[in-house]
Amino acid sequence: MNNPKFPAVQGEKAACPVHAPADHPAMRPAKIGVLVANLGTPDATDYWSMRRYLGEFLSDRRVIDYSPWLWQPLLQLIILTTRPRKSGAAYRSIWNNDADESPLMTITRDQTNALKAKIEDAYGSDVLVDFCMRYGNPSTESKVQEMIDAGCDRILFFPLYPHYAGATWATANDQFFRALMKQRWQPSARVIAPYYEDPAYIDALAKSVTSAYAKLDKTPDMLVCSYHGLPKRYLIEGDPYHCQCVKTTRLLQEKLGWGRDKITSTFQSKFGPEEWLKPYTVEEVARLAEKGVKNIAVMAPAFSADCIETLEEINEEIRESFEHAGGESFTYIPCLNDDAAHVDALFGLVQDNLRGWTD
Repeated sequence: MNNPKFPAVQGEKAACPVHAPADHPAMRPAKIGVLVANLGTPDATDYWSMRRYLGEFLSDRRVIDYSPWLWQPLLQLIILTTRPRKSGAAYRSIWNNDADESPLMTITRDQTNALKAKIEDAYGSDVLVDFCMRYGNPSTESKVQEMIDAGCDRILFFPLYPHYAGATWATANDQFFRALMKQRWQPSARVIAPYYEDPAYIDALAKSVTSAYAKLDKTPDMLVCSYHGLPKRYLIEGDPYHCQCVKTTRLLQEKLGWGRDKITSTFQSKFGPEEWLKPYTVEEVARLAEKGVKNIAVMAPAFSADCIETLEEINEEIRESFEHAGGESFTYIPCLNDDAAHVDALFGLVQDNLRGWTD
């Protein structure tokens, strides 16, 4: 007879717990799970796949906090009627056709595999590593269940968001704890905190800038750190995201040894009628070009992996805005993705947060 918490798995030795009665169900050694979480991705670029994904995303009260009585009719009858086709076309322009998936899915898997290799080297097979998405597949609930079924009685949850925002880091945690709420026997849980000022993360950003600049014939006049935007009201109501983003830029500037005139913070992806965090990236790059700054580089420190907002919005829409205003040279510096320095930084955070569980 097997304990339902720890079902038998071929190749693993189950045994009666020490000091338990002889007829106690055999149990496998308990494991630790490390569950990496990213935003999410549609399963495909067709209308219905996009509608399902956008419907889940835009129905999240952490993302859009208007009253459902006002928001849902607008969302269901207007936005989800027209937006899936436009978003599908944008996704098709960056789609990984070889794997038939979005770049975010490919990169998150690559990051997880690289992190898994380092964790296995350090801790052996007692720590399981996997990834989930807040929206779409693989769902957070399904991966939590898989870890519990595999014998994990402790789970370290790792939202891949360097900065705290209610619409990103917090909603990922909401979904994780909703999954735990459905468990009769819950594992112990820890969550890795936002790491916007972690020295290894800042060092990885600086290395990516230095490496990108070394490949250019002409050094950019300005580095634009473009962060995903939020309504300004969220900042006023207490969300620390803006402050954390600005601090990341300052720490990066100091790490690079630059003056303040060589780097700036902006915010992209405005949605809806409200005022959002400013300056808006699409307007700021045009202003820079009109002011005579003809050579810029743009990076997205708040994104752990390249996605629709970087590959399509920055590298296409924002680039076009800069060039249309008279800009001459636009360089997009990719996200940290599965770069070795980035994986090292993530591994360091995992090590710090596993203390006491693996000692």
